[in-house]
Amino acid sequence: MTSNYLQTAIEFLRGVGPQRAKVLKAEFNIFTYHDLLYYFPFRHVDKATVYHIRDIQTEGNYMQFQGDITGIQMLGEGRSRRLSAQFTDGTGTMELVWFNGVRWMEEIVRKNCHNVLIFGKPTIFNNRWNMTHPEIIDPNSNNGSSIKQHFFPLYNTSDKAKRAGLDSKAVAKLTATLLLDLQGHPIPETLPQPLVAQHRMMSLQEALFNIHYPENQTKLAAATVRLKFDELFYTQLKMLKLKLLTERRFRGHIFSRVGESFNEFYNHHLKFELTDAQKRVIKEIRADMGSGRQMNRLLQGDVGSGKTITALLVMLIANDNGFQSCLMAPTEILAQQHYANISKQVEGMGIGVALLTGSTKSAERKVIHQGLLDGSIRILIGTHALIENEVQFENLGLAVIDEQHRFGVEQRAKLWKKNRIPPHILVMTATPIPRTLAMTVYGDLDVSIIDELPKGRKPIITKHLYERDRNRLFYFLRQQVDAGRQVFVVYPLIQESEKMDLLDLQAGFDAMSRSFPLPRYAVGMVHGKMPNDVKEYEMQRFSKGETNILVSTTVIEVGIDIPNATVMVIENAERFGLSQLHQLRGRVGRGGVQSYCILMSGEKLSSDGKQRLDAMVSTTDGFEIANFDLKLRGPGDLQGTQQSGVLDFKIADIVKDEKLVSYTRELARQILEKDPDLTRPDNKILSEQLQERMKQEKFWGMIS
Repeated sequence: MTSNYLQTAIEFLRGVGPQRAKVLKAEFNIFTYHDLLYYFPFRHVDKATVYHIRDIQTEGNYMQFQGDITGIQMLGEGRSRRLSAQFTDGTGTMELVWFNGVRWMEEIVRKNCHNVLIFGKPTIFNNRWNMTHPEIIDPNSNNGSSIKQHFFPLYNTSDKAKRAGLDSKAVAKLTATLLLDLQGHPIPETLPQPLVAQHRMMSLQEALFNIHYPENQTKLAAATVRLKFDELFYTQLKMLKLKLLTERRFRGHIFSRVGESFNEFYNHHLKFELTDAQKRVIKEIRADMGSGRQMNRLLQGDVGSGKTITALLVMLIANDNGFQSCLMAPTEILAQQHYANISKQVEGMGIGVALLTGSTKSAERKVIHQGLLDGSIRILIGTHALIENEVQFENLGLAVIDEQHRFGVEQRAKLWKKNRIPPHILVMTATPIPRTLAMTVYGDLDVSIIDELPKGRKPIITKHLYERDRNRLFYFLRQQVDAGRQVFVVYPLIQESEKMDLLDLQAGFDAMSRSFPLPRYAVGMVHGKMPNDVKEYEMQRFSKGETNILVSTTVIEVGIDIPNATVMVIENAERFGLSQLHQLRGRVGRGGVQSYCILMSGEKLSSDGKQRLDAMVSTTDGFEIANFDLKLRGPGDLQGTQQSGVLDFKIADIVKDEKLVSYTRELARQILEKDPDLTRPDNKILSEQLQERMKQEKFWGMIS
């Protein structure tokens, strides 16, 4: 039997058929035998141990008991009908209850009264132990299966699947059927035998059997390690191989000189000293851009660490070498902010800077398109409008993508086509990425980190206040405004409940306006549903200091730079994720004055909500926040990585398996160092597996 057998359509497995196959495909993406084999249980219950009723300590754990059923009766009428049975094991008694299929269950129970095994979750009802819908097992029968079922698998399922008769138990039965069909037939190995032997790992066949129906806990652990190793090793091998392919395939523009633009700006226009971290990062980028290969670099830096000025200096190096640059931002507000800052910073240097967004007028667009083609525009800043087909450059040498996780894969890919030789790519993120996540998702990119804030910045003081502290908050805000400072007040806006949230925002604005009356105080409001010109007007008023307090939604989350704003109040803070809270906090503390972040919440908080707010109060370090967030939420959609396909792990966990992530990356690096093309006979399996996996997935390095 070859791997072709595993590609058999799932409807041909005994017990499936067309209707169940439709549900398996729609609910679990199970299309083939291979997909079912790799649909791993989320845990196992111990059916090897028989407990005594007197030994039950707590409710809710799956347990197994052996004894006799001493009485059976049907209770209730119609839909309230239920089957009740009395069970004893000699150490105590328990009531067994069934609400579904009671006639069918009555027959089974009457046939299996003596010396039976019952399996389920004991709970207390009317001060005595009972078990709802227990499984009845004849200890002398193996249900016609040669598969040991000491540790029974539990599978994630769904309401729709359950209605189609595919609950966890039914999925387990299908898996057992498939494993029986596979007995005696080899499942092709995915790793070279010497590698399996070197690490004393299970064979793939044995691991796949034991991940579903392990013989014991030791074999379950060994199967788990083998399958995690496979996932993480091939993820790292793909990333590193892709990096090699990119370096070979795309030669880069050579930026060989640092000339007039850079030196003029650095010596006469830069109003503060760069941090050591910024200097280090610029050197790393310069080395990339002078190497003759295309740069693909990720620039990480906490909010306010100076990523944008670093990017500008790199764009000036591009200009000194005769190339244009572009900077793509995810929102119009952020693009406008970048344009305003960069235009002002290079004023008088003769460097053409233009802004292109969705709202740029047709006449302006024509001028910009012409300026790009004739080379008079050296730096183009904008939103996704930059990747439109009609936007063509004379000689694009560098593309900077800000908050890159907000762009789709295809959007970023279009930047590659803006020049015959693809431009150097610098992607930036203000949300620090935990090391294991960076190795896994951005493993094909070089990583630079600005881990130092500009001199003179004071750490933001973060406080968590409850609704009962509202008057105390207002008193503090008056003190700040009277001292000439400005305040952000942010409300959540969650798509599923926009109407309710906008009402909350309006109510908050009204309350703030009453508490801070004109003419002494000026309160403004901004949200995403406003027309762009109104929104821009309100933002400009706040930026100029004409508004003291700005009540808004998270439209101000990224990029808004108001040095005089010293207080960020986040209402309903428990409704925000940690990453978003940290981003919002970064909107203040951008001047030299002490700044504050006030997290307002209701009196009742979930455990997760309390942990998030406590984490925010305890540290302003973005990497600590990101690591805590990863542990709390898992990698799922952190940093928008879900779209990459890289984190669709079936069994590995980059939080819990951090050491294995590092180990498999180093192992993959060593293999590629010795055999970059994987042409050696002992690497044949690796080459075949890698080609197959790379066919199926898109990778970020090709499109940064």
